[in-house]
Amino acid sequence: MSGPVRRIATLDRPTGAPSVRPSTGLGRHRRRLHSGLALPAGLVAVDVSAAAGAAALTAASGSHPLAGAAVLLPALLPLNLAGGLYRSRLTLSALDEFPALVARAVVATACVVTVGACLDGGWRAFGPATPLRLAALLGALVLFAATGRAFAYRLARKVRRRRPRPVLVLGAGHLGQRVASVLSERAEYGMSPVGFLDSDPVLLPPDNRLPVLGGREALHKVIRRHRIHHVVATEGAADEAETTASLRLAARLGCQVWLVPALREYGSVGRFPADHLYGFPCLRLNRPAMRRPAWTGKRLLDIAAAGLGLVALSPVLAACALAVRFDTGPGVLFRQQRTGLDGKVFTVLKFRTLRPSNEHESATRWNISHDHRMGAVGRLLRKTSLDELPQLWNVLRGDMSLVGPRPERPYFVMRFGQAYPEYADRHRVPVGLTGLAQVNGLRGDTSIEDRARFDNRYIESWSLWQDTKILLRTAALMLHPDGS
Repeated sequence: MSGPVRRIATLDRPTGAPSVRPSTGLGRHRRRLHSGLALPAGLVAVDVSAAAGAAALTAASGSHPLAGAAVLLPALLPLNLAGGLYRSRLTLSALDEFPALVARAVVATACVVTVGACLDGGWRAFGPATPLRLAALLGALVLFAATGRAFAYRLARKVRRRRPRPVLVLGAGHLGQRVASVLSERAEYGMSPVGFLDSDPVLLPPDNRLPVLGGREALHKVIRRHRIHHVVATEGAADEAETTASLRLAARLGCQVWLVPALREYGSVGRFPADHLYGFPCLRLNRPAMRRPAWTGKRLLDIAAAGLGLVALSPVLAACALAVRFDTGPGVLFRQQRTGLDGKVFTVLKFRTLRPSNEHESATRWNISHDHRMGAVGRLLRKTSLDELPQLWNVLRGDMSLVGPRPERPYFVMRFGQAYPEYADRHRVPVGLTGLAQVNGLRGDTSIEDRARFDNRYIESWSLWQDTKILLRTAALMLHPDGS
């Protein structure tokens, strides 16, 4: 947080910035997608060409020149992808990636050799698989890949200098001003800052030429007007909470977001090689979970699991319905308003475990697990979580997902949102039958602040494997229920 803060006038356009006509959302996103995929696609082509060239150069007599590449690429490309070697970076350097290229080429070659040794005729693609031939293949592969990347990066730097992209800097503090200055002076990064976004900026120096374009409320307009592709978020803004909200909104609008932290040690954090912006550590933020290709797989998993679950568990559902009918009378399903994705309200289904006295009690009473009006059937259903099974229909409809933050009633969403600033951020993804908070013991009458923290942790680190782990842990908990 900077020192005394003074408000300054904001402008709509930066001084001297070129006028850009706004484009339609669909066209803008297509251009953004194509430009973002150009370099990764070029790097994939470089590796394919390198493998083909190395295989052709070291092919034995009598074998097809490209046979070696055909068996090598299925191992090499996924390894390079997992290692972040196809990610767009600010600082492009083939030498920085050379150790990673060597390591993954060795592993890919070893995989192919191992599989070839186990399969009948597996060596035919390489001919006599002597150590000398494999060493030549490996050396040629690394040499061609490194040389091709050096050429691709040189071409990319030329394109960046020739066609810089407009960039928005979140935070007009001291660090934000220094980063904007670097982007303006260093053309090799291919970014031309159009201004700052800061709801409560510090007083900018007289020689500053970039305006403050407003706060978060102006973000959508600024991105559309200036065709923003990249957003650089810096620490030190006058209102850091507002900057964080703007950062998340920019990512949801399709921008690539970079974070420049004030603590330089962040440059050594992460699974991929650290990037930097002329000496400033720079972290590339992953796209929001719902904008990743794997999210389609999550929805397909939801549909398949919910559909099969409703069919396979139909005897259990029927037994539960009969037990509820016998225990509480007519109306075995309990319908209640819950808040889901983006704050939209939907109707959740559950087996009735208690008949509330009126709608107000249903909407505003927090916990009924110890209510004396609940019968033995209701307690059993709640203890085993069988009362939640009708929500498989909500999952099939798309109201919910198998895994996600648990939905809450609008009354409590309003209360918790006022008490805990991070609570509303839970609604960035669809709500779920189970979630990271629940498998960590945060069920029933537990800390709402802790739940919000775990839910947001789930969203920020989402992956299909994490969903799988949560489902497995949920199944284990159902075998050893502790009630709720």
